[in-house]
Amino acid sequence: MKIAISSTGKNLTDNVSEVFASCPYFIVAEIENKKIQKVETIENKIANQLGQAGISVVRLMAVKVVITKNVGPRALDVLNQFNIGIYAGDGMIEKVLQEFIDGKLKKMN
Repeated sequence: MKIAISSTGKNLTDNVSEVFASCPYFIVAEIENKKIQKVETIENKIANQLGQAGISVVRLMAVKVVITKNVGPRALDVLNQFNIGIYAGDGMIEKVLQEFIDGKLKKMN
């Protein structure tokens, strides 16, 4: 399963971003057998786009789950259209990923 986490930086030791579509980076993690198998960092070049950044970001990634603190209404609509699960996460990304794996994160949609 591929998961995208809105991030303040490029590493698992950075924090979940306050925002989804305009965060500076996304950490994309592949989870298999309840373990993090692969991690990729994507710079969010759409972050400063005026309007519809959420739609553009969702189209950028092929993921099943998004972890973030906040999602704007347009991005929320698009994520729901693509049946992408949205979970609320806060703190260091590595810790939040483990909480997701352990089933401890709250679903937002």
